[in-house]
Amino acid sequence: MSNPTLLAVAHGSRHSAAQQAIGALAAQISRLAPVLRVRVAFVQHAEPSLPAALAAAGPNTVVVPLLLSTGYHLTTDLAGAARATGARLADPLGPDPLLVTALTGRLAEAGVPDGTPVVLAAAGSSDPAAEAGVAEQAALLAERLGVPVTAAFAAAGRPSVPDAVADLRARTGQPVAVASYLLAPGHFQEQLGQAGADWVTAPLGGHPALAGVVIDRYRTASRRPALAA
Repeated sequence: MSNPTLLAVAHGSRHSAAQQAIGALAAQISRLAPVLRVRVAFVQHAEPSLPAALAAAGPNTVVVPLLLSTGYHLTTDLAGAARATGARLADPLGPDPLLVTALTGRLAEAGVPDGTPVVLAAAGSSDPAAEAGVAEQAALLAERLGVPVTAAFAAAGRPSVPDAVADLRARTGQPVAVASYLLAPGHFQEQLGQAGADWVTAPLGGHPALAGVVIDRYRTASRRPALAA
C-alpha cells in the first residue's frame, strides 16, 4: 500500500506572499521526504480549499495543520473535514524543540546579537491551550538562548507584542528582538514591525527545521486510525 498523502493545510491569506511562503514550505517538505506525495490546501482566503483538496487526495490522507498552536480551525474546521472524509489528523506544529532551531536561525539571519532578550510573537487565540503552547515554546527558546523570552500575541491573548517589548526592555535595560512565531507574511507580520522592537525576524516560512516538524507530525499521525465519523 502506498504512503498516505500529506495534505498540509494552512489558514490562508489574501496576501500573495503568504501563499508563496506556504508553497515554499511544501517544496521544502518534498525535498526532505521525496517519497511523499505532498499537497497543500487552505481553510479560507485561498485555493485549493480544504474540501476540494481532500476530495482530490482521497481517504488515504493525513491532514497536517500548518498551525503553530491548537484552536478553532484545528478542533472544528480541520477535525470536521477529516472526520467526514476518513482522513487522519495530525497535531499542530508547536510547541516543538525543532522549532527552536528555526527560531534561532531566523534570529541569526536578522543580525540579533547573542544575549538579546526576545519576545516570541504569535498570532494569538482565545483557546487557553493555544496560549499555553506558545508559552511552552517560549520556555524552550529561552533555555536554548539563555536569555529572557516573553510570549506575546498580535491579536487575541495577552500581553500584546508592543506591551511585551516595552516591558522586557524596561526589565532588562537592553535592546529587544521580536521572534516571529508566524508561518508567513501578512497582516500580523506587518504588525510586528510596528511593535517597537530593535529587530524583527522573518516568519518561519520554508525553514528546513519547520519542514522537519511537518514530516514528524505526518509520520506520527499516519500510525493513528482515521477519525470516526
